Amino acid sequence: MGQLVRVPPNETQRLLAVRSLTAIHSSPTPELAVLAELARGVFDTPYAAINIIDEDWQRIAGQAGLKISECSRDMSICTRVVFEDELLVIPDLAEDTELMVAPFVVEDPYFRFYAGAPVRLENGLPVGAFCVLDQTPRRFSQGEQKNLMQFAQIASALLRLQKNNLLMGIAETGLRTAAMTDPLTRFFNRSALEGIVDGALSTAIAAGRSFGVLYLDMDGFKSINDRFGHNVGDEVLCEAASRIRSVTRADDIIVRMGGDEFAIFVPNQPEKNTLMSLSERLLVAFRAPFMVDGVSIFARLSIGAALAPQDGATRTVLLRNVDAALYQAKAAGRDRVAIYNT
Repeated sequence: MGQLVRVPPNETQRLLAVRSLTAIHSSPTPELAVLAELARGVFDTPYAAINIIDEDWQRIAGQAGLKISECSRDMSICTRVVFEDELLVIPDLAEDTELMVAPFVVEDPYFRFYAGAPVRLENGLPVGAFCVLDQTPRRFSQGEQKNLMQFAQIASALLRLQKNNLLMGIAETGLRTAAMTDPLTRFFNRSALEGIVDGALSTAIAAGRSFGVLYLDMDGFKSINDRFGHNVGDEVLCEAASRIRSVTRADDIIVRMGGDEFAIFVPNQPEKNTLMSLSERLLVAFRAPFMVDGVSIFARLSIGAALAPQDGATRTVLLRNVDAALYQAKAAGRDRVAIYNT
């Protein structure tokens, strides 16, 4: 049975606040569950919870006592608390004309008493309710009402703290990623070798999987900078990055090693044939001229390939050997791939 609850005019802003809690209220939060358990003891009730009300559902951010499933917000008494933005006490649910036939009243768990107080974020908009329920009717004193409001204030503070921690974590991750990103090509820079590549290589080695690497060098790039200037050279590098992306997979780790040199780390248990196939696609992609201001510029590739663990079980050894393979490709005439041969 749906409740006759008037949707407030600020519902759009309220839902924006709710969405900022997505990662928090997607599953029960331990700290809020502890707070609910404390409230259950203080009020001597079989159930206490902090619920978040979104577009369609009542989401449980923390609960104690009886295990209650999430439900549609039309079936939730907490929706009334949120929309009216004030403390709500119903001494006997069986005497409420709207709720007396609700499933949770006439069927298990047979609730008869409800009290709920709004839970708010920084902007003061209510996003949920701190509620206690009992299976027998009861009176709720002024002191108990004050205590419930204080529990709701603590829950609000916890939600705000957890939201801020979440945002700080996202920002920290973004800063770390930015520090490892080459601003021109948007590939990783050498900082990612320790920060990302070493971990991926160690994981592969520990699991007994292979781990491939290609080392790319653009033939004749120095002459492009010398003849056309660094601005044109940067445009060529940006287009080169686009061509590399077009033939690599999402799981491949691409690092701009410096200048016109790139390393592609292939973590998904490749074989030498896999590395050869990827190398051939790269070679084909770079055989087309780069068009800059109507001028055709050629910058083909030489590629060295190596495979861990047989060609090196550490990044240092693997890069040393793949660099040796790159030298072999250049010595053999460039525009080709050479696989390291132990």
